[in-house]
Amino acid sequence: MDNVEFLILRNLLYNEEYVRKVIPFIKSDYFDNRSQKIVYEEILKFVEQYNKPVTKEILCIETEKRQDITDGDYKEITQLISSLEEAPTEFDWLVSTTEKWCRDRAIYLALMESIQIADGQDEKKNRDAIPTILSDALAVSFDTHVGHDYLQDYEARYESYHKKEDKTEFDLEYFNKITKGGLPNKTLNIALAGTGVGKSLFMCHVASSCLMQGKSVLYITLEMAEERIAERIDANLMNVTMDDLHTLPKKMFESYLTKINKKTNGKLIVKEYPTASAHVGNFRSLIKELALKRSFKPDIIFIDYLNICASSRFRGNANVGSYFYIKAIAEELRGLAVETNVPIMSATQTTRGGFVSSDIGLEDTSESFGLPATADLMFALISTEELEDLNQICVKQLKNRYNDPTMNKRFILGIDRAKMRLYDVEQVAQKDVLDSGQDEPVFDNTGVGKRLGEKSYEKFSDLKI
Repeated sequence: MDNVEFLILRNLLYNEEYVRKVIPFIKSDYFDNRSQKIVYEEILKFVEQYNKPVTKEILCIETEKRQDITDGDYKEITQLISSLEEAPTEFDWLVSTTEKWCRDRAIYLALMESIQIADGQDEKKNRDAIPTILSDALAVSFDTHVGHDYLQDYEARYESYHKKEDKTEFDLEYFNKITKGGLPNKTLNIALAGTGVGKSLFMCHVASSCLMQGKSVLYITLEMAEERIAERIDANLMNVTMDDLHTLPKKMFESYLTKINKKTNGKLIVKEYPTASAHVGNFRSLIKELALKRSFKPDIIFIDYLNICASSRFRGNANVGSYFYIKAIAEELRGLAVETNVPIMSATQTTRGGFVSSDIGLEDTSESFGLPATADLMFALISTEELEDLNQICVKQLKNRYNDPTMNKRFILGIDRAKMRLYDVEQVAQKDVLDSGQDEPVFDNTGVGKRLGEKSYEKFSDLKI
């Protein structure tokens, strides 16, 4: 007897929640074994009529009434019914297993029917019906949500308005402002910048901040080695320069790591892939492997960076335009964010024109305008000689699904490239920049840009050299 079929029948007798979840999707034709098929037909008939699970006694009585079975059939069926004993089964696994079984059976039966049609053995259907038959089988799913009823579902909608959304906060004031408190789950967030402006620095800084919030962070790098990313995060968290890291005594280094470890319950995994060699399928496998081997489930994922990922939809040598290829990668990454229920942070290159520009727009997105169409949040990191002299960098919102992008459209951050850190600056540094509607950004050249008393890193003050 097939274990899956037996498992399904057993739980249809004893698990009412399971019955209501799966009964609309299981067809009697899915059962190969005739006895199992008949038992399921009687279960279904009773549930449809009385809206509750059937008992073994009722099954035996109702089966005996059937005119299409012999005495031998009845004996076999009653033996099957008697063997259906109650046993606890993990619910989510059970539903998932049942859904896969239904889909597999539907596909198998669709293929068999299609072969018969193709061979001319079906008098009612011609070959034009085959695509529909196959697509219906592939679409088998237990997704029962059929949409939001605006008038009937108002209570759920009201609750959602007043429920605090789980977000990953920044340690940077204006990023929390523009995102209304941080990055929501199931989102794709993109930093746009030219080479050397600070894409990786930004992501390493945010990854460090997330770790110190107690978040579990997965950092996937396709550009730099794992050790180089870890080095940048060391400099950020220890508040030392990259050069100082290489002369730091081992005891002091270990002391820093001990203090960091005591301040967080989070974990940070850095995984390197060769450039353009890995896609969402690889990332999905990595997440499953980390869960299995290290009991690690990420709260946020960083991918450094999007343009040098591969697409799972296209072969590496496929003759596909950059628009479709990059858009496909973006859509796959956002799908992964939804699947894993976490925010994903990534980055992309500007065009050559954007690299030399003092201002950046969506038109400066390298290779594909389909990328900003997919992202939930997209912002540019802009550097000029004037800003570099002030140890500052300008952030410009390009797209924002969380808030009004015209509010705080541009703002200034302090940047310490030697320590791989970003920091808030005094409010005067934002003068003439915030909410500027001008095409060209206006930068403050007063020489201010001083740190706000290291307030963003108060909790790390004892880590400083």
